Formats: sequence, C-alpha cells, structure tokens
Amino acid sequence: MGLAHNHHHHNHGAQTARAAMASVATAAFLILLKSFAAYETGSVALLGSLADTGFDFLASLLTLFSVRYAALPADDDHRFGHGKAEALSALVQVALVTVSAVLIGWRAVVRLGDGQPTEHPEYGIGVSLIAMAATLALLLYQRQVIKETGSVAIHGDHVHYQGDLLLNAAVIVAILLDTFLHLRGADPLFGIAIAVWLLWGAWRASTLALDQLLDREWPLEKRQRFLEVATRHPQAKGIHDMRTRSAGAHDFCQFHVWVDPNMTVLQAHSVMDEIEAELMKEFPGVEILIHPDPEGHTDSIGYIPSETVEHQDHEHGHGHDHH
Repeated sequence: MGLAHNHHHHNHGAQTARAAMASVATAAFLILLKSFAAYETGSVALLGSLADTGFDFLASLLTLFSVRYAALPADDDHRFGHGKAEALSALVQVALVTVSAVLIGWRAVVRLGDGQPTEHPEYGIGVSLIAMAATLALLLYQRQVIKETGSVAIHGDHVHYQGDLLLNAAVIVAILLDTFLHLRGADPLFGIAIAVWLLWGAWRASTLALDQLLDREWPLEKRQRFLEVATRHPQAKGIHDMRTRSAGAHDFCQFHVWVDPNMTVLQAHSVMDEIEAELMKEFPGVEILIHPDPEGHTDSIGYIPSETVEHQDHEHGHGHDHH
C-alpha cells in the first residue's frame, strides 16, 4: 500500500515540477519579446503587459520551488509531508498579482491624460499575437496538470497566465483603436478592465490556498462518496469521527469504524485493511488512518450505513464530528 501511495505522490510531484518549468520558460521568452516591442512602440499598454509578465516570471520561479518542495516525501520533522508549501506559494502569487493589477490600473489612469500616439504598431500587434499563442499552449498544458493533480500552486500560476492572455488581446485592440481609429482613451480603459480581472483572479486563488492552510474539509460530494465506499464492507457497522483535509496534491482522511465487539484484534485489523484497499481503488493517493471501535461505542455522533447521507448531514452538521 505504501509503495503505491509514494509512487502516486512522486508522479504528482514530477507533473507539477514540469508544469512549473514550462511556466518559467514561457515567461522568460515573453519578457525578451515584450521588452523589444515596448522599446520600439512606446506603448504604455504593452509596457503594462511587460510588467505583468515580469511578475509572472517571479511567480513561476516561486511555483517551481514550491511544487518541488511540496513533493518531498514526509520526513521526521514533517510527518504529513510538505504539501502546504504549495498553498503558501499561491498566497505569495496572489500578492504579486494584486501589485501587478494596481500598477497596470495606475498606468492606465496616467495614460488617460496622455495623448501620445503609438509608434510601430505592427511590432506591438505581432509580438502580442506570438505571446498569445505561447500563453495559450501553456494554459492548455497547465489545465491538464491541474485536472490530474489538483495542485493549488499550478492553479495560482494558471490564473496569472489567463490574465496575460487577456492582457495581450487588450494590447492588440488598444493599439488598433489608438493608431487606426485615433481613440486615445481606448488603451487606458482596456488597462483598467484587465486590472479588475486580475484582482478577481487573485481573490479566487487566495480562497483556494486559504482553504488548504486552514485544513478545510473536502467538498461535501467527495465526502459522501468516500463514506459510501467505506461503508460497503459487510463487517463495517458504521463510521464516525471522520475528518478530512488537503495539502497541495495530498489528501488525508481519518475515521473510526464500528465493528462486532467480539472480533479479535487480528480480525478487526483485516477488516480495516480490506476497507482501506477498497478506498484506495476509488481514491488513489489518499492517506487513510482508520481506528476500529466496538459497535455501540458512542464517544461521538456517528454515521450509520442504513441512514441516507442526506439525513446524516441534516442531523449531524454535514459530516463534521462533535465530541
């Protein structure tokens, strides 16, 4: 069981590290590209886009460090592993995105009173199109990794690059409106809209990271599914005192199982092993801790298989346990 568990987490660690490295490489490429275009065009929108990519680069380096650290196996000082490093990284990224959004918004307001036309618009548009293609490729790859690992650090990075995609599109539209239609207010207004979008993305990423740092329970649907699988075993008379949490790509669950009081310790242990084996099939990689209790032992309000999950949630506070 332990070998499969370790292999699962090693796999996740390798995937998230690859995604973070792809992110760093993309950001470095975009910084070089946008530096050239910003210098040639003098576009403030493009300068804002360059600043945003600079923050993305710093955040991507942070993500690379955090996912590698989070993937380290549990040790004597960190018995539950290092998964929360991802959530801390996500919070730092949120701070970077917020600063970036404020700077872009401020630059846009300054530009409102500035009537300078954009030079060499074709450079700005061409570079922005290349940047969009590179960013889109990265986003598709990141989405796949997030789907497979649930990594909050990669999710935080993903939010950055979604904003970057919109920012590049806004730069193109702003340059077109500014140069060809002579609408001088278009550039800053697009900048303000992008700043608001980035702040919204930062808020969403921060709530996800805080949920992990504060050991929020799994979503209700996931807990219900877990309980259904756990109570399939004919020897399991009920489950109580169940607690769940997540740290990075690692999930943890602990609970007590009621069994026949006349069972030997060896028999009860076998039942626990069988329940764990069934759970591992449906929830691979989850670290499970099971404690057998004699049936009728009432140190806390329990979950009885014959009750519906809906009834149990109504009666006992959505799966939370009370001592």
